[in-house]
Amino acid sequence: MSQEYIDSVRKQFEYYKMLGEKTIAQLSDEQLFWKYNEESNSIASIVKHLWGNMLSRWTDFLTTDGEKEWRNRDAEFENDINGRDDLLAKWNEGWSCLFNALDTLNESNWNTIVYIRNQGHSVIESVNRQLAHYPYHVGQIVFIGKMALDEKWSSLSIPRGKSQNYNDEKFAQPKTRKHFTDEYIKK
Repeated sequence: MSQEYIDSVRKQFEYYKMLGEKTIAQLSDEQLFWKYNEESNSIASIVKHLWGNMLSRWTDFLTTDGEKEWRNRDAEFENDINGRDDLLAKWNEGWSCLFNALDTLNESNWNTIVYIRNQGHSVIESVNRQLAHYPYHVGQIVFIGKMALDEKWSSLSIPRGKSQNYNDEKFAQPKTRKHFTDEYIKK
């Protein structure tokens, strides 16, 4: 593992965090709690689940099992968030925990075995596991947002019917080496 890998992973997590935030920003408070049916999750429930997972996985990332004794996963799907501010506080607390843990990774601890429910993972495997898990749920957030907003939805990527324009613009530029998120995530 290298610092280049960690930098790339961080940018990808930041990108998916941004997609979730841009979706949440488009929605009314009521829409954040809307569920398609009783078997579905609301955006609020998904945010609460991400929060619980992130705190569990990334707190003491290198030294304790990623499934903490204090985590109550089942309660993460109960809709008890008290409005947008509470939702955003949980969202930001989870992501901060993740980014703080990523900041601790370096050559001296890259070979650490990280456990999740007593199953050993290399640091790379553990990071990749979450890099697959969180975008899965952010995709659900985006999909629910699109359903809730219907024609009022503002695209987060290339709008329909604009692919050729987008490609023309990109291919008009000289070839460069940069991360795909650089145009979306400004530091």
